[in-house]
Amino acid sequence: MARYSTLGLLGAGLSGHKSWPRAWRAPDPKPRYDIVVIGGGGHGLATAYNLAKYHGVKSVAVLERGWIGGGNTGRNTTIVRSNYRQPQLQRMLEYALKLWEEMTDELNYNVMFSQRGAVFLGHSDSDMTRLAERGDSLRAQGIDAELMSRAEVARLIPVLNMSPEARFPVQGGLIQKRGGTARHDAVAWGYARAADALGVDIIQNCEVTGFALRGGKVEGVETTRGPIGADKVAICVAGNSGHVAGLAGLKLPIESHLL
Repeated sequence: MARYSTLGLLGAGLSGHKSWPRAWRAPDPKPRYDIVVIGGGGHGLATAYNLAKYHGVKSVAVLERGWIGGGNTGRNTTIVRSNYRQPQLQRMLEYALKLWEEMTDELNYNVMFSQRGAVFLGHSDSDMTRLAERGDSLRAQGIDAELMSRAEVARLIPVLNMSPEARFPVQGGLIQKRGGTARHDAVAWGYARAADALGVDIIQNCEVTGFALRGGKVEGVETTRGPIGADKVAICVAGNSGHVAGLAGLKLPIESHLL
């Protein structure tokens, strides 16, 4: 994989942008892999990338029934933050936020991560009490959080309607300045490109229609592009998770449904 760089961008521009190679290959499925990952979104591609880079598993395939970036990953809200109330979520999401801060360099792909801050507004005394409690909880874990007065919110976000006659009058807010936004489909494209460079086969337009099971052990998957053997199968799908897990005889405690 050729690394993206400023010089490379200038060179491609001088050639009319005709010299760019494919971001990742379009391989046909092999008969068998060590691990098959179902779902070509952010979770599935990150799983494949980490297996290949940090765990030395090179025989990996990612199966996506549509196209990379066309599923739930491309519909996400783009907000990236770790300002949650529960300590378990704080620890996990603070770790994730630190990964976001290094992701563009890690993948050599611009995921458009912008730490412009994430603000939660308070519209009542009880709102402000809860925001103050959340801020205290975050700071106790070493996570940045600042309670904002009504005047501070108005200075930071001048387009807000700060009138006391507004339907939900703003009384203040809580800001995490390290929070921000990212381009989630770019995350999928970046992980796809980086995983492909490590030898992962990314197979689009390949829907899983069943599992090959023997004695309760998975031996592969049935797909619209033929059977694929595998020692292990990871289900990393979003809106269709219950259906895919059901094909393997699993009932998930939580299901997601597209709206």
